[in-house]
Amino acid sequence: MALSEKKLIVVGDRVLIEPAEGEERTNVGLYLPPTAIDKQAVKAGTVVAVGPGTPVGSPADLDDEPWKIGPTEARYMPMQAQVGDHALFFRKASVEITFEGTRYLVVPQGAILTLARSDEEDEDEEEFDPSFL
Repeated sequence: MALSEKKLIVVGDRVLIEPAEGEERTNVGLYLPPTAIDKQAVKAGTVVAVGPGTPVGSPADLDDEPWKIGPTEARYMPMQAQVGDHALFFRKASVEITFEGTRYLVVPQGAILTLARSDEEDEDEEEFDPSFL
């Protein structure tokens, strides 16, 4: 029997984050004990994968009678986090998992405080030129 590679799929409004290295050290270079790290309220890391978002019902579902509603496509509220973003999030809301030897944190989108994203994707869009007016 051949071993197949496993793929980690994130569901719902969850985000898979690879924790930032070096959070065990202070700016001066002192190593913090695990008890001091547990007291930190905020952690940081890089977004590795995102779920499809929060499922939402179709507006037509509210007007129809339950027995008349047929199968519909799943609809989701889009996620703000994107792969490659640097996220700051509440540590207590995260769940630590290990997948194929790598440590990850699963965080709900609501626990993410800020996202830092590079502007490389925005370079393709045209900027507003006031001289055009």
